[in-house]
Amino acid sequence: MDLSEARHAFVTGGASGLGLGIVDAMLRRGLRVTIADIDADTLAQVVGERGDAVRGAVLDTRDRKGWQKAKTEAEAEFGPVDILVNNAGIAPNGREFADMDPESFDRIVAINLTGIANGVFAFAADMRERGRGHIINTSSQAGLTASVPGVGAYAVAKFGVTALSEGLRQEMAPHGVGVSVLCPGYVSTNLAANTVKVGGEVRQYSATMPESDITPRDVGEMVAVAIGNDDAVIVTHKHVWQSMEPRLAAIRAACDLRDSMA
Repeated sequence: MDLSEARHAFVTGGASGLGLGIVDAMLRRGLRVTIADIDADTLAQVVGERGDAVRGAVLDTRDRKGWQKAKTEAEAEFGPVDILVNNAGIAPNGREFADMDPESFDRIVAINLTGIANGVFAFAADMRERGRGHIINTSSQAGLTASVPGVGAYAVAKFGVTALSEGLRQEMAPHGVGVSVLCPGYVSTNLAANTVKVGGEVRQYSATMPESDITPRDVGEMVAVAIGNDDAVIVTHKHVWQSMEPRLAAIRAACDLRDSMA
């Protein structure tokens, strides 16, 4: 979608981190932005700093009635949503499956996957009817390869976001609506602190986070460019393909084995 023709973006988890980087990228391109976030205090501060082109909506993405209220109020003030960014999420809990509290698993899936699906349920049909718009769903590199112990529940949710996005893209393309899945690597944000605020568990897991000079602003710019290009997948860091190769090689080997059998 040509962002010069877009008027209104709705960004969840938009009061901090990657979400705020995307918000600011939309503002730099002249869009009005509804920032939806569960953290009312931070949301009020961010909205107050950005003027009349921004409005806030306190939203827990697990709350489907809350989604409908937020949508109705946002579109009453700023008009139809052209860009939906389903970004809100929480961090991995650092536990292996055998040691995991089922409630922790449920929370991660509810926020990181079902919360994104709820955004699709709220906005996709209207975008399809209008024949315009773009949806960004935030997955993760962990939604492309599940190779790190202690990130399992998070990867389950993020693989789900990737699948949701790929299926939705096929469904929406004939109607002029784009869909991209954002698969960021590690970016220094306040994700861990936000996870604790919603009752989540944050523990150190076995991965050593690599140094990265990628910032939320960088990711916001990547998202804006991807919308203009109608890119299916957005990766933010180098060497993602190498991390996927063992998984893809195993799949290829299994397929080749089956194909070789008489």
